[in-house]
Amino acid sequence: MNLIKAIEERHSVRSYTDRKIDKKTREKLLSECEKINRESGLNIQIVFDDKEAFGGLMAHYGSFKNVQNYIALIGEKSSDLQEKVGYFGEKLVLLAQTLGLNTCWVALTYNKKKCKINMNENEKLVCVISLGYGETMGIQHKNKDINKICTFSKDDPEWFKQGVMSAMLAPTAMNQQKFKIERNDNIVKIIAGAGFYTKLDLGIVKCHFEIGAGKENFEFKN
Repeated sequence: MNLIKAIEERHSVRSYTDRKIDKKTREKLLSECEKINRESGLNIQIVFDDKEAFGGLMAHYGSFKNVQNYIALIGEKSSDLQEKVGYFGEKLVLLAQTLGLNTCWVALTYNKKKCKINMNENEKLVCVISLGYGETMGIQHKNKDINKICTFSKDDPEWFKQGVMSAMLAPTAMNQQKFKIERNDNIVKIIAGAGFYTKLDLGIVKCHFEIGAGKENFEFKN
């Protein structure tokens, strides 16, 4: 499965089976995580076989069931931390999808104090991503009217259209899709709207757009 297919097939899953993640799959995830941390300067950690972080009332409130594995998105405190963990966290989400796993971004409905992670004083745990073999494959979230996200013209290149379509499939907090996409020649700007976790969403959306459009075809403008 390539990344475009992973974007199309990946949906949020909150209920998981007891099936263990095998050694080979774990090694692929850990190897990519190490690579991402070297590139980004983040301290993302993957925790396997731990039921405690999702064992309390918060997880029940969030309708999570049998979560035993998760990705902890950690980095040094900064103004762009949420965007960074969104972008690089989604890379791990899509890799997991290609490996036959299911995932869900989780901002609040887990127990931070019981996460089996190591952090420095200047670091922050932004959120986690549940990980495992889902009881189902999830369902596609509803999309906004695409014209509320981006204004197309007949002159738009195909890479831009494909980038927007991939961005529309990005998971966002409460499916709010509070972002807009603008293009000036090969310069693309994605603007986060107001609201909770919109900067995290921005990183996820940028990851999807980049995969759909092809990194070689454009540049992001901040």
